[in-house]
Order: sequence, then structure tokens, then C-alpha cells
Amino acid sequence: MEEELPSKVAIKYDWYQTEATVVVTILAKNVDKDSTDINFTNETVSINLSLPEGATHNRLIKVAHEISPQECAYKISPAKVEVKLKKVEGIRWERLESLGTPDNIKQIPQAASASTGPPSYPTSKPGKDWTAIEREIKEQEAKEKPIGEEALNKLFQDIYGKGDDNVKRAMNKSYMESGGTVLSTNWTEIGKDRVEVKPPDGMEWKKWE
Repeated sequence: MEEELPSKVAIKYDWYQTEATVVVTILAKNVDKDSTDINFTNETVSINLSLPEGATHNRLIKVAHEISPQECAYKISPAKVEVKLKKVEGIRWERLESLGTPDNIKQIPQAASASTGPPSYPTSKPGKDWTAIEREIKEQEAKEKPIGEEALNKLFQDIYGKGDDNVKRAMNKSYMESGGTVLSTNWTEIGKDRVEVKPPDGMEWKKWE
């Protein structure tokens, strides 16, 4: 989706999901971290971006399913803003937004449901080259060189995206049952029993009340 702002800055949105979270990527460059504000409720995400040259971008997304605002977060990097939404129910979302609002953000196809041909995206403008737009998004994201925790998260995303069904099942089961302390791709081992919590050395696990 593209939105024309007063400074003619095009803002594009994409999203993907795991069993526990929904991640919305806002492709906006050089967002001012200090002046940007993103707030969460159980049903909405309020986005207020501060862009270069005094421009702003404001949007209210009414999500399709309930989220846990206390566990939602966002991260700003030079080329994008990544918003992570924590699902209340571990169900697959068919859409990002509620049917009560325009369904105009496309979902990134997941490997598990990939078809033999390229994905086709709906458009109200005949002749729109969605393949070129998707390529532009990938090129823009590829220019970023993640470091530290971001690089680690990207590695896990790549493994999940390229893995088969057993790899995805193992990663989801180990992460959720261990409270985020274990992440395994070995379904033969993980599928046998419940995964125990394994906090880092020197730390104690406490259940959130």
C-alpha cells in the first residue's frame, strides 16, 4: 500500500506471522526515533511517525484479532519500522485488519503455503506491477546490515522461512513451551515431550503473574 504524504513520501506496509506473533513492517526511511510514537490497545495499533523535512505519517489499524498490548513492541532502523504484535490466541490470521476497516495491507506469503507460481496480489489499478514492488521491498531491506540481536532475529526468521513443516513445528513448540528460552529445529527430539524452561546461567525463571 502506498500513501501520499505532504512531502510526497511513499509509505509501504507488509506483514507476516508466526503462531505467537504478527510482525508489521513499515518501509519508511530515516524515521525520527525521539518524535515517533506507536501505541497499542487490545484491538488497535496507533502509528505516528515523524519523517524527514517535518513530514508525518499517522495511521490507526484496527487489528483482526485481539492482541496483548503489554507484550507488543516496535523497533526503528534507518530503512524501516518493525512493529511486533503479541497474539492473545495462537490462531492463524487471515488478514491483518478487522473487516470493519479497509483490508488494504497485503500479507507476505509463508513458505508453508507457497504455490508453484508467483503470488498474485489484488489491485484496483490495472497494470500495477506487484512483482516489481515486492522486488523493491526486498532490495531495500537487503541494504540493511543487521547487527547484534537484530542479526540473530533475522537468522531465526531465515531458518523458519526456509525450513520444512517439521522445522517450523519444532521452532514454534520449543519457543512457546519454554517461555522463549529454547529454540530448536529438531522435531524428532522436541516432539517427544514438553520442552522445559532453560533460563540463561545465573538467572532464575519466574512465571509472569
